[in-house]
Amino acid sequence: MVFLENLFLSKGHYKGRMYEHFPKTYNIYVIAFTTFATGIMYGFDIASMSSQIRTPAYLEYFNYPSAFLQGLITSSMAAGSFFGSLLSSSVSDAFGRRVSLHVCATLWIIGSFLQCGAQNRAMLIVGRVISGAGIGFGSSAATMYCSEISPPKIRGLIGSIFHLCVTFGMVVLFYIGYAAHFVEGPASFRITWGSQLIPGFLSFLVIFFLPESPRWLATHDRWDEAHTIVAKVNAKGDMNDRMVLLHMQEIEEQVANYHIAKNFGYLDLFRKASRRKTIVGISAQTWQQLSGMSIMMYYVVYLFEMAGFHGNTNLLSASIQYLLNFLTTFPAVFLVDKIGRRPILIYGGFLLAACSFSIAGLLGTYSVPTDGALRTGTSRLVDYGVSKAGPASGAIRITIPPEHANAARGVIACAYLFVCIFSPSWGTGAWLYCSEIFNNFERARGSALTSAVHWGLNFTFAMVIPTAFKNITWRTYIIFGVFDVSLAVHTFLAFPETKGKTLEEVEQMWQSKVPAWRSKSFKPVLPVLKSERRTSSDGDVSPIEEVAEGKKSSTDIESQTRR
Repeated sequence: MVFLENLFLSKGHYKGRMYEHFPKTYNIYVIAFTTFATGIMYGFDIASMSSQIRTPAYLEYFNYPSAFLQGLITSSMAAGSFFGSLLSSSVSDAFGRRVSLHVCATLWIIGSFLQCGAQNRAMLIVGRVISGAGIGFGSSAATMYCSEISPPKIRGLIGSIFHLCVTFGMVVLFYIGYAAHFVEGPASFRITWGSQLIPGFLSFLVIFFLPESPRWLATHDRWDEAHTIVAKVNAKGDMNDRMVLLHMQEIEEQVANYHIAKNFGYLDLFRKASRRKTIVGISAQTWQQLSGMSIMMYYVVYLFEMAGFHGNTNLLSASIQYLLNFLTTFPAVFLVDKIGRRPILIYGGFLLAACSFSIAGLLGTYSVPTDGALRTGTSRLVDYGVSKAGPASGAIRITIPPEHANAARGVIACAYLFVCIFSPSWGTGAWLYCSEIFNNFERARGSALTSAVHWGLNFTFAMVIPTAFKNITWRTYIIFGVFDVSLAVHTFLAFPETKGKTLEEVEQMWQSKVPAWRSKSFKPVLPVLKSERRTSSDGDVSPIEEVAEGKKSSTDIESQTRR
């Protein structure tokens, strides 16, 4: 009963008093890295399978999964994430962003225990589904939380940290898996999957030290708390800071709209007022998955095996790709708020297309069919020290022979280049963009829906890529190349620029129906603070008033209002 009293007010409304017993951090960078531990979990989950699917211990213990079954095992995480992301909005709206993050950590821990102790394929799949549900909660709640609490000037940088944490998790777990593959027997993959518990437990503990989202507090009529958090995060506690007051007034107007539309549901996202931004958000996550990165994340060892790499060399080569993925995220963290979202996404799409077409051309020109289309059968497993062939080999039907070693190196180089382009562009940009385009009462449902689209397509591609490699081999990359060109063109035509704008300014841009290619120069009109005088002491119009008159945006005057 005491626990319930700590959670609920007498009228049954959630208060979250259990969080009040812990000190809070208000440094936005600490908040971001703490929150985005969910990104590390996501990265762990991706690499946990890619580091194992061609190792002898895994193949023997799980009886050499077929191409279809391996796709099912790999994609089961994304299936759980799909449902978790849909449920996260209801939990986030009712109980706050921190509760959703705690649900994420709890489900992740349970799923990791099941994976670590998996006795058969079914237990492994169930564990990955549960862990995936946790990631679905976390990926939606974490990006939404940080977009709501971050100062507009650095919101892009803060949002980029999520992808940085994802790539860091991939690197760490893949190298754990690489080291563990020297251990004989099932202990090799159990060590790898057991290490997933570490970020889960750490995340569960540190969430208690985070402040709640000020926008969520405001929607629940806790204005003093919201004002205090905005001031501590943005102005070191100065509640009379002009930008803090302006942001609070913007939140007030958005919350008024929220209460008007408090029954806002998923279908409302497709009504006239929200339809355009919903389609753009869905498109951003769709294009990210259609770019072809799923191959690089889940099945890079398959690609390298088609290029003629195998055994220990294959794993080491794949690890370099994950390391590059992590390192090339840093440019996005620092440049996304300088260059803008649109240029990074558009040029990134065209460059990804060049890499995809190059891989297709090299494999199509220089590869040969494997022996009986079972190259990864006896001959490949011998390289791992295993003599038994199995049906898992069906996914790989071509390979580049040793006499065309330069072509093989070209495939590997293009794969590395693909990752170096994707990571600072669509890897970072899609999640960041979807966290910025929805207004206050749309955000929970919108973030959940776009996350669900991401995970639904992630499941689809993780499921079908082994079968695609089996049936159309190198032509798979032609399909992804066409998608990459398409996503660049669509971004130019439909994705407005959100760089440097507050979430409320972004909403005005949508309402003004500014063409995407003209959105960079859009100047929002924001209200004057009720407490501001219209003119300064020398008779000049105040900076805030210039905002109201459309002469400046709030971010244009940020340097003037900061002291």
